[in-house]
Amino acid sequence: MADPVLGDYAPGPHWCEMSRGGANQPVRDRLAALSLEELKRRAADVDAELRDLGITFTVYSERDAVDRVLPFDCIPRVLSAEDWARIEAGVCQRVAALNHLLHDIYHDGKILADGVIPAELVLGNPNYRPVMRGVDLPHRTYVNVCGTDIVRGSDGGFMVLEDNARTPSGVSYVVENRHMMLRAFPDMLDGVRLRPVGDYGARLLGALREVAPRVPDPQVVLLSPGPYNSAYFEHVFLAREMGVPLVEGRDLVVEDDRVWMRTTGGLARVEAIYRRIDDDFLDPEAFRPDSALGVPGLMRAYRAGNVALANAVGTGVADDKAVYAYMPRVIRYYLDQDPILPNVETNICREPEALRYTLDRLDELVVKPVGEAGGYGITIGPRASGAELEECRARLLADPANYISQPCVSLSVAPTLVGGRIEPCHVDLRPFAVTGEKTWVLPGGLTRVALRKGSLVVNSSQGGGSKDTWVLG
Repeated sequence: MADPVLGDYAPGPHWCEMSRGGANQPVRDRLAALSLEELKRRAADVDAELRDLGITFTVYSERDAVDRVLPFDCIPRVLSAEDWARIEAGVCQRVAALNHLLHDIYHDGKILADGVIPAELVLGNPNYRPVMRGVDLPHRTYVNVCGTDIVRGSDGGFMVLEDNARTPSGVSYVVENRHMMLRAFPDMLDGVRLRPVGDYGARLLGALREVAPRVPDPQVVLLSPGPYNSAYFEHVFLAREMGVPLVEGRDLVVEDDRVWMRTTGGLARVEAIYRRIDDDFLDPEAFRPDSALGVPGLMRAYRAGNVALANAVGTGVADDKAVYAYMPRVIRYYLDQDPILPNVETNICREPEALRYTLDRLDELVVKPVGEAGGYGITIGPRASGAELEECRARLLADPANYISQPCVSLSVAPTLVGGRIEPCHVDLRPFAVTGEKTWVLPGGLTRVALRKGSLVVNSSQGGGSKDTWVLG
């Protein structure tokens, strides 16, 4: 029987899991039972439901379209059990190394003394927090939630693009995407052995309780900047999934170096805070005095060991794009292991040789500022105009320490419904790891997809969307 949905689909030179048969064949068979018109009809139903449910994110750069529905592509990305085993092991290894690194740089600094990472790169980093020196954390867990961005090259190999160790977002879409697929495509899931994603909230709550002060029933809260934050939908979602109060800074107070929550019945003790507020705004006594989002005195309570903060203050050093380049060395230094998931080859432009290499090959490389997120400030050399390349050259020469460069990786693709056709569109993957005493990785993660054929931009803030990620077995 001809495959009406994927019959004309051609991924070209790019790696595509759906085109490789094997473990994916049952999913292809179910897609083959659908016509393209039926797929489009169901996709329209999903879009309408997303709007009705208010599953949105905020784009601050667009005055007229602040709240947007995250585009969702209804053709799932499917990973084999073997692929997932490698990803899971690699993410766990990476999280372990990150936690070792953070404990070390805020205590003995052995890795700096041994010259594995330049000391000035860490100690001069804007995300380094001297207030964390000597603070001992339960299980030495600094990164309770980590979102590791992974890409797949043309040879099928997985590579880490970056670590997100501060307040990584997107996990709510992982769970909601699965709910969408269960409602819209029950026939596609029928008989497919698929690993669940619905227990993320329980796993996160358990990890937060493991790092909380030792009391019989520690109170956990989620601290949000409020409804104007771009990820507020996710804050509401996670608080509901964990069954914990969603609070803002004004709802908490510190007395006697302990954190309390204002309730209708009076003050109630808080032992663990999943905070979705950046370091700078967390405590006006310790950081920015003009912050109205944080809780005065919170760092005093934290340093005294009377409350847990997830993720720990000062984790931004570890996910800095310049520090990222040293992660293979970090893994070998602390774990005495080779990286299971390699880095994308990275040139650190603060180093003169790397700067010269980058300037000589601007039209071949991707240049990224180390302090930006969301895909902003990136110059993709092969697709940049002459004027854009010259502008990039000027920025590099003015502030080389703010940039890294990488080769233009041939990202894998997945079949995607674009403009009424099935096109090969580039994807990446953000698995979410949760760490308390041990690390657990949510099976699948957030697959982000570029919604234009040939585009490499998968960030939602710049027009990307998402897919449900299926892990088989």
